[in-house]
Amino acid sequence: MRWDNLFDDLEGQLEHELNAEDLELRAEEERLRLGRLSLRHRLMSLGGGAGRRAGGGVVRVVLSSGVTLAIRPTTFGRDWLAAEILDAPVAPAGTAAPGVPAGGAAQCLVPIAAIAGVILQPAEVHASLAAPADPESGVVDRIGFAFVLRDLARRRKFVEVHTPGGLLSGTIDRVGRDHIDLAMHERGVPRRSSEVRQYRIVPLAAIQLLCLR
Repeated sequence: MRWDNLFDDLEGQLEHELNAEDLELRAEEERLRLGRLSLRHRLMSLGGGAGRRAGGGVVRVVLSSGVTLAIRPTTFGRDWLAAEILDAPVAPAGTAAPGVPAGGAAQCLVPIAAIAGVILQPAEVHASLAAPADPESGVVDRIGFAFVLRDLARRRKFVEVHTPGGLLSGTIDRVGRDHIDLAMHERGVPRRSSEVRQYRIVPLAAIQLLCLR
């Protein structure tokens, strides 16, 4: 019986050590996984990736300008996201917030680098950590912000560009490596030389939000 007790004790110790080692390995794997998460991954989990919530994928982001937006992401690119602005944006005192057109949500592009923060409810923290299984599995996942802007320039779309220096509106004439040329004119008029008030070079890093009207 003494030998049986000894073997039982050894077996219990071994099982305890194996369980502890397994728990430690899992904890280390989880730390490594979290260390690889990017802001893009967490936004995808909240608004449009594998972790989409039942609440419609609404995400509240704070831009570097201090403007708070309630958005529903629709597409994620390499360094940007496309979304619908759902509610009237909230801006710091003394600054203008992006407008939302009556009768529908505004379509916008948000450079991920322009996001200063994401507002989460307690239940959303865990959801944001569930990174999509294949965050870069499609072609659009590899498309950069400048590529999208070139397409808007080709289509001659009227855009509103929100920058630290204020709101700029008009048509994108061309897109360089790190900037755009914007022909500024009123909404609802074609981009003609006679309608252009001025031309503006805008660094891509200065674009905090781009709305399509």
